[in-house]
Formats: sequence, structure tokens, C-alpha cells
Amino acid sequence: MSVTLDIRLKRANKVYHEGEAVTGVIVLVCKEPLQHHGISLSMEGLVNLQLSSKSVGVFEAFYNSVKPIQLISSNIEVAKAGKIPGGKTEIPFEFPLQTKGNKVLYETYHGVFVNIQYTLRCDMKRSLLAKDLSRNCEFIVHCQPQKAKVAPTPVNFTITPDTLQNIRERSALPKFLIRGHLDATNCVISQPLTGELVVENSDVPIKSIELQLVRVETCGCAEGYARDATEIQNIQIAEGDICHGLSIPIYMVFPRLFTCPTLETTNFKVEFEVNIVIVLHDDHLITENFPLKLCRV
Repeated sequence: MSVTLDIRLKRANKVYHEGEAVTGVIVLVCKEPLQHHGISLSMEGLVNLQLSSKSVGVFEAFYNSVKPIQLISSNIEVAKAGKIPGGKTEIPFEFPLQTKGNKVLYETYHGVFVNIQYTLRCDMKRSLLAKDLSRNCEFIVHCQPQKAKVAPTPVNFTITPDTLQNIRERSALPKFLIRGHLDATNCVISQPLTGELVVENSDVPIKSIELQLVRVETCGCAEGYARDATEIQNIQIAEGDICHGLSIPIYMVFPRLFTCPTLETTNFKVEFEVNIVIVLHDDHLITENFPLKLCRV
């Protein structure tokens, strides 16, 4: 006999803040009346930390101690053992989103080495011959917005052969001058990163100019820290040998779930940077890096 189990949240965007109630319905659909041994609903919030393969050998002791950090865990009985009538049955539920003790709810974030996730799980126990049913549903937690206003801190930059670091033969570099500014490096996560860039001159034709958003994830404990940078997104803002002296707008939206307000705890850190990457015609890369501080207001 076919039966389907589903969890539907009241909010379409599935976004909740600490102290609010997560509300919704458990939907059961079956053609005939169904016997069960109880329906339960659990809520869990976990931080999963993972080491990159290059760090495993270095931090053998640390590798064994990277356990998930539990932020929230609670369980409620939705229905006692009994019978569900045929057709569609909706059972409403309400879960307070509150931590125990002095724990903090971090914002939902899907990274490579740090993953912060909140899930609801519904379990329906059935007789030995019938298979137990379970269903998972992820919801999103946003941290409480800051009360204070964020003062934008504009950053002006000039890129020339002399400003570049990690160069072996500076004399072999072609001459170029690129100016520009970012409107702010203290960024509100719900607003785009903006600015502009101007190629004043370049001896070598330019192939492409790109904006690269990078997450820097640090996992650590007493044994040591593993710090890894990975690309989140890459946006091309200019293609080909663009006109010199022309102002090119910089505009990047922070992607949902893959970014969160800059986070620093005793066990892990999540930070963000943006790279302005200029690709020359001979495929030489010129990169200028800017650390960003993200917050929610």
C-alpha cells in the first residue's frame, strides 16, 4: 500500500530567526486507512567541519577530533500509535527555535570545509512487515541583524607592475596602469558589492577582466589550524581589449547559502575575499586581493 509523507513549512522562503517558532504541517497521503506505531518530529542544527586532503597528514590528531558541533537538538511526538484514515491528513506542528545553555545559532552556510545546516526530520514507525517512513526538510536560519549602521569604507586601488607581489622578474613585465575603487569592503550581505575600474593604459592587449569571490575557511583546535580558500563564483566584467580610460562598473550579488556574515569562533572561521583578476593576451594573470567583512543589518 503506497503512502507518502511530507513536511511543509508555513514560510515559502524557509527563513527563520532565533526565538521564532518554526511552524508547518506534516502531510500524509494514503489510499486506505493506515496503522502506525507513532509519528515523531525532530529538529537538528549541526556544524560539520572537514579537513582538506592536504591537511590530513599534518593534523592526524586533529583529524580524529573534528566532530560535528551540535547547535540545537529537540524532539516532539506528533501522534501516538494509532490509525490514519485514507486520503490526505495534515498534522500541524510548531517548534521553538531556541538553543539550550549559552550556545549560539550560526547562520545557515554551505561551504566546502565548514557546513552549517538546520533540518527537520519526521519519522513514522510502522509494523515489522511495513517499512518505517522518514522525511527530511532543510530550513534556513538568519542571524539577528546588527542594530548599528554599517559605515561604508571605500577602497581605492592602483595596479601597476610595481604594486604586484610574488614577481620574480619585474623587468620582464609589460607596462600597464589600472585604477579603480570598491564602494565598501564592509558589506551588507543582502546588498551587492559595487565599484568601478578603469584601464588607463596597457602595453599588452587585455583578454578578460573578472571578479572572483572567495571563501576562506579555517578549521582548528589545540593541535593546529587548517586554512583553505575556495572560489564561490567568478563574474566576467569585461571581455577583450577594452577601451582605455573607459569606466567599467563592478557589481556582484552575494549568493544565498554560499555566503554568510563573517564568522569567527574558537573552532572555525568563515571569511570572504574578492579578487580582481586581469587576464592578459598571453594568459598572464594579474590579481588584486581585497578582504571583505560581511554582515546583516
